[in-house]
Amino acid sequence: MAATDPSNPGPIDVSGIADPSEKAALQADRLRDLVGRLAGSGNPFWTERLTGIDPADIGSLDALRDLPFTVKQDLRDTYPTGMLVQPLDDTIRLHASSGTSGKPTIVCYSRDDIAIWAEVNARALALAGTRPDDILHNGYGYGLFTGGLGLHYGGERLGCTVVPVSGGNTALQLQLLEDLGSRVMSATPSFAMLLGERAAETGVLERLNVEIGILGAEPWSEGMRQRIQDLWGGGFTALDIYGLSEVIGPGVAMEAPDDLGVLNVFDDHFLPEIVDPETGEPVPDGDWGELVFTTLTKTAQPVLRYRTRDISRIVADGGGDGRHWTRIARLNGRADDMLVIRGINVYPKEIEAVLFDDPDVGRTYAIVVDRRSTMAELRVRAELGPGAGDRAVEATGRLTRALADRIRIRATVELVPDGSMGRTEVGKVKRVFEQVDDNDPLATGG
Repeated sequence: MAATDPSNPGPIDVSGIADPSEKAALQADRLRDLVGRLAGSGNPFWTERLTGIDPADIGSLDALRDLPFTVKQDLRDTYPTGMLVQPLDDTIRLHASSGTSGKPTIVCYSRDDIAIWAEVNARALALAGTRPDDILHNGYGYGLFTGGLGLHYGGERLGCTVVPVSGGNTALQLQLLEDLGSRVMSATPSFAMLLGERAAETGVLERLNVEIGILGAEPWSEGMRQRIQDLWGGGFTALDIYGLSEVIGPGVAMEAPDDLGVLNVFDDHFLPEIVDPETGEPVPDGDWGELVFTTLTKTAQPVLRYRTRDISRIVADGGGDGRHWTRIARLNGRADDMLVIRGINVYPKEIEAVLFDDPDVGRTYAIVVDRRSTMAELRVRAELGPGAGDRAVEATGRLTRALADRIRIRATVELVPDGSMGRTEVGKVKRVFEQVDDNDPLATGG
């Protein structure tokens, strides 16, 4: 499928396809076309992976479960551009994400892919309540990271004036927010928290006009949403945007202000599934499992049944009036991020939820998995909120009990003074650390 003509893009579709059978037919047609393009591309990876599969046999979405998965390791094994199905000369952009192997994961885009990316990000912005006459303050990082340019192109596609401020330099960020009167801001949730803190400390907050925060690229809980909204004030709504570079970047799914807790997947471009993380078998709608995506319309570097390792579930219809996207729950964590402590599976997001549900906890925390003994131990350090210093002992006991109830193991809780822990101004915040010797990984501020 060719993307919308960037020179004559037309209106933004924020509704989706109302008729389920019509949607399923479109998805099946695009799936069959995708498998045909991959099988016929001459790419050795896809030739081997699709051996014995005839695209003509794909008559409905029922055929999806018989198709092979792709995983992040496939991109590493074919580094740098071995999963391209078009000549590199036909691409116009590449992005990359860092990898544990020391080599980045590279994703290439054709001109059509960039137009699709702009389109889905424009949808996301529009779902959030962004208007064409808005000034979008884009605090996501630019460069190889997909966040900044994804929202940038989406804002321009919607008709906004985009401020490409990127991350860091909080003083300049606050000056621009005040002077330009931006109503919409995009950033990581941790950076939105930091900006709000600095705005309150410097007395700028009451002069800002920000009403919508489009926040993603990091896992964040409902408790963190409430903390961010409380910090920015009653007129501010923090909304989740979801994406990953292997699929396209931000703009795969978006939360709407009238349907909080649910992400709307733009399912004409990205076909979602939920599978059992262990077996790969589909799970019933409503059950938690691993989120899987097929890129139905990407041309340069599509992925088939890409296992994201993110944990979510399909949510029944019933979202905002006139919207018909596939709805999934906000992520419950990542299978890769799950901590195994003395045989118990723990997601860091569960710990965050407990911390941010306590009125005496501040806005910054870190988790340490202490592996110096045979049995791993869990340590949690969090800042006290302003004025909570004299309640530290009481709060420590309360949090220790609440964490034990929530995650079923005992964690050592340490509460430290407000403002004493480090802040992340650029990039994604790191919350989880490991200790394997006597050097405390939080000794420099965590």
